[in-house]
Amino acid sequence: MSANSFGSKSELRVGEKTYEIYRLDAVEGSARLPYSLKVLLENLLRTEDGANITADHIRALGGWDPNAQPDTEIQFTPARVIMQDFTGVPCVVDLATMREAVRDLGGDPSKINPLAPAEMVIDHSVIVDNYASPRAFGLNVAVEYERNQERYQFLRWGQTAFDEFKVVPPGTGIVHQVNIEHLARVVFDRNGVAYPDTCVGTDSHTTMENGIGVLGWGVGGIEAEAAMLGQPISMLIPRVVGFKLTGELPSGTTATDLVLTITEMLRKHGVVGKFVEFYGAGVAALPLANRATIGNMSPEFGSTCAIFPIDGETLKYLRLTGRSDEQVALVEAYAKEQGMWLDPEAQPDFSEHLELDLSTVVPSIAGPKRPQDRIEVSKAKETWRRDVQNYVKDAEDEAGVESFPASDSPAVGTAAANESNNDRPHKRVQVTLADGTSFELDHGAVTVAAITSCTNTSNPYVMVGAGLLAKKAVEKGLTRKPWVKTSMAPGSQVVTGYYERAGLTPYLDKIGYNLVGYGCTTCIGNTGPLEPEISKAINDNDLAVTAVLSGNRNFEGRISPDVKMNYLASPPLVIAYALAGTMDIDILNDPIAEGTDGPVYLKDIWPSPEEVSAVVESSISQDLFVKDYADVFAGDERWQGLSIPTGDTFVWDENSTYVRKAPYFDGMPAQPAPVSDIHGARVLAKLGDSVTTDHISPAGNIKVGTPAAQYLETHGVAVKDFNSYGSRRGNHEVMIRGTFANIRLRNQLLDGVEGGYTRDFTVEGGPQVFIYDASANYQAAGVPLVVLAGKEYGSGSSRDWAAKGTALLGVKAVIAESYERIHRSNLIGMGVIPLQFPEGQSADSLGLTGSETFEITGIEKLNEGGIPRTVTVKADGKEFEAVVRIDTPGEADYYRHGGIMQYVLRSLISK
Repeated sequence: MSANSFGSKSELRVGEKTYEIYRLDAVEGSARLPYSLKVLLENLLRTEDGANITADHIRALGGWDPNAQPDTEIQFTPARVIMQDFTGVPCVVDLATMREAVRDLGGDPSKINPLAPAEMVIDHSVIVDNYASPRAFGLNVAVEYERNQERYQFLRWGQTAFDEFKVVPPGTGIVHQVNIEHLARVVFDRNGVAYPDTCVGTDSHTTMENGIGVLGWGVGGIEAEAAMLGQPISMLIPRVVGFKLTGELPSGTTATDLVLTITEMLRKHGVVGKFVEFYGAGVAALPLANRATIGNMSPEFGSTCAIFPIDGETLKYLRLTGRSDEQVALVEAYAKEQGMWLDPEAQPDFSEHLELDLSTVVPSIAGPKRPQDRIEVSKAKETWRRDVQNYVKDAEDEAGVESFPASDSPAVGTAAANESNNDRPHKRVQVTLADGTSFELDHGAVTVAAITSCTNTSNPYVMVGAGLLAKKAVEKGLTRKPWVKTSMAPGSQVVTGYYERAGLTPYLDKIGYNLVGYGCTTCIGNTGPLEPEISKAINDNDLAVTAVLSGNRNFEGRISPDVKMNYLASPPLVIAYALAGTMDIDILNDPIAEGTDGPVYLKDIWPSPEEVSAVVESSISQDLFVKDYADVFAGDERWQGLSIPTGDTFVWDENSTYVRKAPYFDGMPAQPAPVSDIHGARVLAKLGDSVTTDHISPAGNIKVGTPAAQYLETHGVAVKDFNSYGSRRGNHEVMIRGTFANIRLRNQLLDGVEGGYTRDFTVEGGPQVFIYDASANYQAAGVPLVVLAGKEYGSGSSRDWAAKGTALLGVKAVIAESYERIHRSNLIGMGVIPLQFPEGQSADSLGLTGSETFEITGIEKLNEGGIPRTVTVKADGKEFEAVVRIDTPGEADYYRHGGIMQYVLRSLISK
């Protein structure tokens, strides 16, 4: 119950129904706040309890100083939690394990139950094993169920065992697209109380919901578990960056071009830990689909959220997607009553300002390894030629080879094929596929061209654009090059529906863009294998081949182990590059390929905005959404036919290699032991700048010969059944062995070595070994571990296993130059203390090689109830003061308990 110190409790009548609301205008200063802070203010008013959330917190938010640095902690209580299965399975594993821990400590297991609605969409398990075939979808789904039966049985059990937990079965869509199209409420109606829909998720792209006015962001699985169990999220009142949009997008550009431009601008500006809010006349003119695309990319900016206020466009989208008239009326009435309706002419108080004239946006891609590295399409060829030098060994020796022969090879029939090639390396390799198809591969060949990821597949304008481009290409006699792995993985079945209605499916199929699944495929690394002959040619000859995908992530080693250079592009451009087959092409001016009537240029097949809009208007209607979401939680006969155990606690199968009881509560006492300083620690890894959670967290394929593969082999799993790390996130034994195992990780303890290796100082001479094997030796010897890192440590997806794996490897502290928000928080949530080098200092400037023995003292001051500003670090005669990055009292409580799950568990038992 709210303490209601401000007398804000009131009523709102909408139609025949009356709702209880908490009025923002009861708080002085609320009118000038940005939309996002108004949502937070309502949250505090409604959850005020006089203890954790007080009148002082509410006054602090009402009196927010936009120019001040964040220093006031508040407790945010999300209305709901959303999960995908890669990150969601560990959450359910932990909840099931917590039930047993409560029972073992003499409590009631049923207390461990989601108190806020929790919804999971199974979308990360489908792998593109089959493609460019009418049978691809059916075959991939069948293999998915075969590989993941144990996980799916476990999730089906969770769906029956836990209240307020629902599962959207496989083959339905991508979590973020299903969220905005169906699950998001925008305004909640719960027990007669109306309030803004707020939602945190176990995927950083939860921010896609920001496009429809829902405040939320990605959190680690451990934070999500706490939120499900009724624990508020501790946060500092943020700075809010106002991003003004004016004008309209020019013809020939897409939402993808816009979002890559915004990503570049915001990364350059610096928005880590800040809210971004869009305002201005350009917002009012922006279709909801484009807003959602922008919101989706918030993690690529580095911001906590990227939100758009509610307006008529929001209502139009809610109606289109099948929300009830009553729900739409509530959203409109509530937003207007609370001053949360977009006024295009208004400018709330913001901490910082940026502005973009939409008419200045130009066609763009991003790569070859970061989403913020935008490249104008007009400069893509020259940029690739420059960047490829970083991926080709002995580039000078390879340069100057004659151009491609006039055969079916990259850049054939283009001006690029006839230019002097002295400014780019070549290594032409003859490849013959099993069906007899023969061609030559060279550096720059596009080997993956995937339409994937919620970022763009939720946007009908770019998806219809891709379909129309495919139609025009087929009509001119074009098809994909034989070395290109093509795939179409929409974010919901609605996409297939409007493709069918518009008659575009046959053309997409004709050029290899057959449906492969409804899920997050290439973007998460579920690309599946390339043809074996192509893979062998690439690896035997160290070819720097490329991938082009309509996703949001293109980090090194993520898309495919065979592909070094990865580019983000709009769906139409993805198809264009599949037709060209190479990045070494001026795709705006060179012919893409030879058609039946001669050379075909991009301008010949690029659809006009008018063509796209006409198809969108005629093919997409409410009935598609109503039909596809009518029984979204039921699943098909495969899902319904899964046999599941019953009961409050799960019956673990000791032989399972997918789902195992988590070790976090083994031997946990009812009361936490005092925290202690760190003595005699060694360095597990010394890392540079921009090490992402993709470098840290296990993801992608499980490579033969690695510790994870060795574990599976000893448990009788054949190589063909290894599946991916993501699918095995419910087994901590696999995940520990895959932590810091990314093939592109560069541990500076070793010279010129990539991958999950380190030096083991428990052995004389410190030989090179797998990081997992070194960790096992250190832990057996009772030696604590530290990680040294550079700037922006932990940027990337909000993955709990980046923190869980770090903790289970025995790492007690990370010392970095700076952190990305989610990973820093997750480290604390797993009992690892994040420390920061003094301003302007680094491991190198302090002379740290990583071979030292570390002493870290001053941590024990946390036992006194406060948070020490710094601790003392000594390393073989070198000494410095490291900044303690435990930023709030709530985080300090989590660390004292050994982690957020232990804190929640003890809190529940004590009630």
